[in-house]
Amino acid sequence: MVDDDLWARIEPLLPKQPARSGPGRRPVDDRKVLCGILFVLFTGIRWEWLPNELGFGCGMTCWRRLRDWNNAGVWQRLHEVLLAELRAAGKLDLSRAVVDSSHVRALKGGPKTGRSPVDRGRLGSKHHLITDAGGVPLAVLLTGGNRNDVTQLIPLLQAIPPIRGRRGRPRSRAPKVYADRGYDHDKYRALVRDLGITPVIARRGTEHGSGLGKLRWVVEQSFALLHWFRRLRIRWEIRDDIHEALLKLGCALICWRRLHHSKS
Repeated sequence: MVDDDLWARIEPLLPKQPARSGPGRRPVDDRKVLCGILFVLFTGIRWEWLPNELGFGCGMTCWRRLRDWNNAGVWQRLHEVLLAELRAAGKLDLSRAVVDSSHVRALKGGPKTGRSPVDRGRLGSKHHLITDAGGVPLAVLLTGGNRNDVTQLIPLLQAIPPIRGRRGRPRSRAPKVYADRGYDHDKYRALVRDLGITPVIARRGTEHGSGLGKLRWVVEQSFALLHWFRRLRIRWEIRDDIHEALLKLGCALICWRRLHHSKS
């Protein structure tokens, strides 16, 4: 499930496991555990139902390794590595950024959940995403389902990592950011301008047909790709850091597919 090229990028980022001596079971190989994590991400299966016959280790082994690797910053660094490669290949368009959010149900509750006004008050979370002009995920955030989209506009812009890949200083911002009417607030427009970015946000109460949708659709496409991973369609994890780890891994895999496609 993990091809050699992708593993070559992930393996150097993984923390080294301490050598063990004496009797006892040896730790499951990191690559096999990663296959187990991806199996859960792709299929949405419960951790405890991960079949031992697949050779990926038990579900809790994969869960703990996902947690530890996330705490070590592996998924964030992987995302940054792939963004740099995309930029070096000319596949990253930072002429503008696009933001949006998507609500998912949180059936077990936990931190960063809330009663959603768009889902009959059911408990849920929001995925907040910012992409480049072509829909490449630049950063993703998790909040409660009751959080207003506009409150995450500045955090999203600030969450974009410095992107290398070309000579000169790394890029960490686009000159413009596009958003729908949910982000219409003059206070936040001013805050965006303070960052040196021009906000292009539809006004509430205006008729549709402004033409901004022709540029903003890419973030909706990215959400479709992100939620193609069945474990992200519904938030099953009580712990927010585990769901965030899967979100970051999903964004990295979308970048990997875009990079792999450009080379084929």
